[in-house]
Amino acid sequence: MKKILLILLLLIPSCVNAFSTNAKSAILMDMDSKRILYAKDVNYTQSVASISKIMTAILSIEKKDVNDVVTIGDEILKAYGSGIYVKQGEKIKLEDLLYGLMLRSGNDAAVAIANYAGGSVDNFVKEMNKKAKEIGMKNTTFNNPSGLDEKEQKGNFSSAYDMAILMSYAMKNKEFKKIVGTKSHNVKTNMNYYKWTNKNKLLFSYKYTTGGKTGFTKKAKRTLVTTASKNNLNLAVVTINDGSDFADHQKLFEEAFDNYTNYRILKKGTISILGEDYYKENKLYIKEDFTYPLLDSEKDSLNLKFELEKNKNYKTNDKVGIVKVFLGDKKITEKNIYVEKKEKPSFFDKLKNLFGKNNDK
Repeated sequence: MKKILLILLLLIPSCVNAFSTNAKSAILMDMDSKRILYAKDVNYTQSVASISKIMTAILSIEKKDVNDVVTIGDEILKAYGSGIYVKQGEKIKLEDLLYGLMLRSGNDAAVAIANYAGGSVDNFVKEMNKKAKEIGMKNTTFNNPSGLDEKEQKGNFSSAYDMAILMSYAMKNKEFKKIVGTKSHNVKTNMNYYKWTNKNKLLFSYKYTTGGKTGFTKKAKRTLVTTASKNNLNLAVVTINDGSDFADHQKLFEEAFDNYTNYRILKKGTISILGEDYYKENKLYIKEDFTYPLLDSEKDSLNLKFELEKNKNYKTNDKVGIVKVFLGDKKITEKNIYVEKKEKPSFFDKLKNLFGKNNDK
């Protein structure tokens, strides 16, 4: 099977940046392409406190209907620290528990959610670790659904990189995104009335903020994940052990928005490849867009490499090649290329068309 190799150079505009934070570990990531725009010891691993609840939230949303009514059990007796102060026997929607989890960092909400969504807290924690591996978190171990790391709790260990991967994944879910982007939420149950305000200060002070989660324990210090969107750039910042975290997050967002432009490098649908004639009678296509943030200084460094196979017997929707995207010498992604055959009319179709034309005269 022969291969056709075609290279297309793309000319893209250019710029400069200078990022910094006071964090022990930090990352600024484009959530769509996963490009890292700023990195500081991103694989450093430690207890990450309540930003762990991002996994608790997204996993429970995927497993259960958020309109389910949860009856609070004795599992909450093991919770301590920050809470929403639900009581045994209280009936509350899973969605409302999720608001309490993400807006107020309720440790009691975390164990109630885990117990309901996993059948038991221990089983839910196993599923948290399984999910972490599935989405590409390489340096993460969850030991509980809350992030507590004192008393008998072992704590949850992760890195800035892994938490950015998790947040990028979770923000694709509409329910999760709605919850973490909410400033306040009111709840009425069979036992109480609650009014919760989000602890994420950037939601109130920085207009491009779309979500986030705070965290703090004496061991972990301050941990923070936030997201922001502007001009088709969807960014996540994670800081670990940062005493000026909210200010650092806003500064990183602003510098990224000032310096980067998000380009659609590949467009979903039909593609035209200069110089390609093997499949010229048919349509070549890709199944998804690919966007990538670029500095102006990266002019002339982006190129596409098409690799097509000369398949003799191919059918509609068969994969017939790949397109690789390079920034300089570094491959940043590759996507499959598919073919859609233009079916030739049958003998009977030709006859039908012929008689149809005669009848029109």
